[in-house]
Amino acid sequence: MTPKSYRRGYSVAVLVGVEQSQCVIWKIYSQVAKPEATIYLEGTRSNTKTLYSFHEAIVNAFRSSLKDGVKSIIIVAPQKTSYSQDFLNHIKEHHKWLLQGVNKATFKQLTGLAVTPAQVSNITSLPEFKQSINDSTLEETENLRELIEKSLNATEQLVMISLEETENVIYRSETLGKPKPEYLLLTDSYLLTDKRKNRINRLMQIAQNKKIKTRIINKDSPAGTRLNQLGGIICLLK
Repeated sequence: MTPKSYRRGYSVAVLVGVEQSQCVIWKIYSQVAKPEATIYLEGTRSNTKTLYSFHEAIVNAFRSSLKDGVKSIIIVAPQKTSYSQDFLNHIKEHHKWLLQGVNKATFKQLTGLAVTPAQVSNITSLPEFKQSINDSTLEETENLRELIEKSLNATEQLVMISLEETENVIYRSETLGKPKPEYLLLTDSYLLTDKRKNRINRLMQIAQNKKIKTRIINKDSPAGTRLNQLGGIICLLK
């Protein structure tokens, strides 16, 4: 259960509903799904340039979510179509940066429809969707664990380990030449059990307003286990 003041919950994934001539991008939160953008295919799929532009528009539509730290992308396309694989092939050929490094995204494919709210509600209730979220989250949190270790081993102090230290670096004015907050990471158990909920929720809101990637991580995941060892909340600088 998430705090009542955090109605949408936390960001979980991006859902890409692809059909023959359109695509709808949804941001999936732990409590709700919100439509982000609708992209239309201006022409036919047989036209290589048209299909390239369509796929580029899809990538551009979820770039902001990637910048916010959401790395789980679930592609949904109708049965007996190649729409999902066509898009993944585009990613592999033109956006290899999405598949490499500790900040890489994870992509999963599902069969179905995800254009209307009713369709998305149906998709997100399926066991296959929940399993895809779990699989993607495990991959994502392993990437975050690697990022945490890299930051901890840096010669310069790039990790703030406590609520107070994190507040200091997120609330302060940016100073030229000094490391800036990049990630605010906390476990779900820390968010639910710490008595300073108002402070934590305010910190998360300000971090998101400042475009700091904010992730709430399952305490039992690889990154969650490491976070618990560090107190449950950290801020990574860059």
